[in-house]
Formats: sequence, structure tokens, C-alpha cells
Amino acid sequence: MKAPERSPGAPSDAILERLAGLHPKLIDLSLGRMEALLDLLDHPEWSLPPTIHIAGTNGKGSTLAYLNAIFAAAGLRVHVYTSPHLVRFRERIRVAGTLIDEDDLAALLSECERINEGMPITLFEITTTAAFLAFARQPADVLLLETGLGGRLDATNVIKKPKVTVITPVSMDHQSFLGDDLAAIAWEKAGIIKPGLPAVIARQNAEAMAAIRTRAEELRAALYVQDVDWSVRQEAGKLIYEGATGKQTLPLPALTGAHQTDNAGLALAALERFRTLRLDDPSVARGLRDVTWAGRLQQLQAGPLRDRLPKVWELWLDGGHNPAAGQALAAFAETHWDDKPLYLVCGMLNSKDTAEFMKPLGDHTAGFHGVAIPGEANSISAEAISATAAALGFPAEAAPSIAAALSAVAAAELGPARVLICGSLYLAGAVLAENG
Repeated sequence: MKAPERSPGAPSDAILERLAGLHPKLIDLSLGRMEALLDLLDHPEWSLPPTIHIAGTNGKGSTLAYLNAIFAAAGLRVHVYTSPHLVRFRERIRVAGTLIDEDDLAALLSECERINEGMPITLFEITTTAAFLAFARQPADVLLLETGLGGRLDATNVIKKPKVTVITPVSMDHQSFLGDDLAAIAWEKAGIIKPGLPAVIARQNAEAMAAIRTRAEELRAALYVQDVDWSVRQEAGKLIYEGATGKQTLPLPALTGAHQTDNAGLALAALERFRTLRLDDPSVARGLRDVTWAGRLQQLQAGPLRDRLPKVWELWLDGGHNPAAGQALAAFAETHWDDKPLYLVCGMLNSKDTAEFMKPLGDHTAGFHGVAIPGEANSISAEAISATAAALGFPAEAAPSIAAALSAVAAAELGPARVLICGSLYLAGAVLAENG
């Protein structure tokens, strides 16, 4: 779990630091500790609004962002829980459409700390409990709930009866916690599926889909599967969705990348099963057009880091960090970025498969600068990640900072170019904080 606030002085900072010391492990997948604390707090998770629970490897945040934008456009009150944060811890919790107030967050964390009485509990578990307290005490029409890691034993999975569960594409990630093959990882993700309740499933690798179907059959849950029960595509500058309610022609989603067509379609399929809005409601089109999601193929238009590059250059940021994310970035580069040289500034955690993330990007990259993620103890060093890139054939070198990497690219390239900072959501957070 990511460290607390990058900007010092927030009231919750000291509390988060204390809470991080309650358990010797950063990650220890279990529901027992959290269930015990929720019991002491009279079960706030029993008083939550209708919930859409989202698990998967890639596209969780984007799918949630589409749903949030659509519900907001319809005037509904939406609670949102996501992780990790990019710059500020409170980004994880939105109460009835508004980022939680810092003083309110501190008060909730203090309440959980007091009731917990020093018992072992992970930081993610106790902060998720605080979020549930916030959500239970403020009315809303829907809760959008993103898992942190996995599904079956994720702290969010104490929710017994979500209205809809959603599983985004599953790929290899967090093998040390979820299993060494795709079937095991998919089975863990499918742990959020509940008996007799609808589960909306994105297009999956055959091995992952078989594991998800096995889990659903055990629970007699009704699956709503991409390319079987619903489909989505781009056609003549429009998004075409076909599902249980028929064919809908909608605006293309505002988020960048071909994979966002599938993410938007997954959100629409979840909306069909949620049955709060019809897909022909104007708010659905408005939500698709207005959606924003920081750190996902985001172009940075201004700021100190952007100013390191000539004005005619482009600076992009993406937090994807696994092999599937590398493939998605490569596909986007091949389709949209063949007009000028592309340089990568890359930093990753030491738990990630750096080589498999980088490989798809090799044919599209003119240069590579490795950086360490600022303030992150588990970052790969700039030298190590650059060595991996060089072994793959990238023209690679290490840089002492993000700013230095950008300056080095600008000094080396004579003509207009494009720079993509990538490899980690934690790196994306550092970039957004430094760029203002």
C-alpha cells in the first residue's frame, strides 16, 4: 500500500503513520481482522447504498470512472472508493460525489484507531473500514467500490450483497499473493462474485474465463459476458453497444486509447445489470464525453516538468505497470504516435515484471531513461531498470530524477518529439505532484 500524503502537514498524516505500524506486513490477505473491527463499529458495511463491486487486473479505475461520470451526469449521489491514490491519500474516498474533507478523514481514522485498540490490522484494512464509516453516515444512491488486490480476500470483500459485481480483464500481476498462473489469479479475482447475483465480465483469456465460470457455477451467479451477452465497438466515430436492452449508439469515450472502448462497454454492461438508468438516457452520453481519470494516458499541458521540453513537444503520463498495460500502450503508440519520435521515462516497483512491460514498446521507442520512483522504498533503481531496457535493445540510460530525464531527452533530440512517463501509478503520482 502506498505511503501517506506526499504533501506534508495534512491532519491525517500522523494517524496514517501510526496505523501503518499496527501490522508487520504491508499486505496480509485476510478478512478476519477487518470483520472483527467492523463488528466493534456495529457493522457500517450493512448500511451502505447499492454497490457495484469491481475487481480485475487492468481497467478497474477507468471502468469505475465511466460509471461515476454517468451517475453524476444523471444527478445521482455517488460514493467512490479507489486505490491507490496519486498525490493525496484522501483521493481514495469520495463521499456523495465530493472528495472527503481532510479533517473528516482524520476524525474517521482516529475513531477506527481508538476502537481497534492496537490490535494487528493492515493499513488498507483499517482505512477501508474508515471509508465504510464515511459512506454509511452520508446518504447516497450508489457506491462504486474498487478492490485493492485480488478479490476473494481483499478487504472490500466484506460486502455480502453488492447489486452487481464486475471483473475487468485479468492478467499476470501480484503473483506472490494471488498465484503463479492466470487461472489461479482469475479465481481469486472472481472471489467477489456472490451467490445468485449478477456478475459482468470483460473479455478474458480462455484460461481466466474458465476459472471465472467455475466460480460462478459454484455460486449459481448469472454471468453477463463480453462477446457473448454484450458487445462494444467503434464505428464511424461512434461507440456502438449491444446488450440486453438492444443497440445503442453513443459518443466515443473521452479517455484515450483503444482499450477504453472495452472499458466503457464494461461500464455500460454493469449499468444494464444495475438497472438504475436506461442506456438511452442523455446522462449516459454526457458521462462518456465528460469522464476524466488522472494518470491514464493523460497529456500534461503545463507545469514545471512540461516546461522542461520545447513547446512543440508532447508530454504524456500513464500509470500502467504490467505486461497487459505495456501491450495497450504499444497498440496506442502504433496507431496514434507514428508521426514523431517517442521517448520513454520509466520507473517501476521491484515487484513488477519490468521486461514484460517494456517488450511491446521496443519497436516504438527512440530512447529510454530509467528513473527511481521518488519517495518509494520498493522502487527499482534507475540503473537497474535502464540495464533491463538496454538488454532488450532499447537505447537506454539512467537519470537521477524525472526532471533530469526530461532535460536529457530535450538535449538529445533535435526535432519535435513525444515523451511518455510510464511504469507505475506511484511514479504517476510523483509526476503530478511535481508538475503542480
